[in-house]
Amino acid sequence: MTLYFDGGARGDPARMEIGVVVHGHSYIRDDMGVGDNCTAEWLALRFAAVIAAAAGARDVLFIGDARTIVEQALGRWACRSPQLLPHRDAWVQARKGFDRVHVRHVPRSKNLAGIALARRHPR
Repeated sequence: MTLYFDGGARGDPARMEIGVVVHGHSYIRDDMGVGDNCTAEWLALRFAAVIAAAAGARDVLFIGDARTIVEQALGRWACRSPQLLPHRDAWVQARKGFDRVHVRHVPRSKNLAGIALARRHPR
């Protein structure tokens, strides 16, 4: 199963929104509280994991455009922020529920979840 994830805050800090796109369906939540972009990205990845688990997925690919979150989720970059560590730890637990987990970085223009969120805020 392939899931695109994205999160954002329009300010720092600001109200956060997250999105996940899977099989052409968008799951958007804008009730995520106040925080920064990194927190919103982690929340989006965790939400994607919940959706994948609920669908019974065993082999999953999570695709996002936040390089920091992707690299931290892969364990290649350390997560030192006290506010982000709980999200990283929850992710580590969530991924144990799958047989195979892949996380890939793509440019913003290729992230279907980012595109879905951007459509909500036309310029």
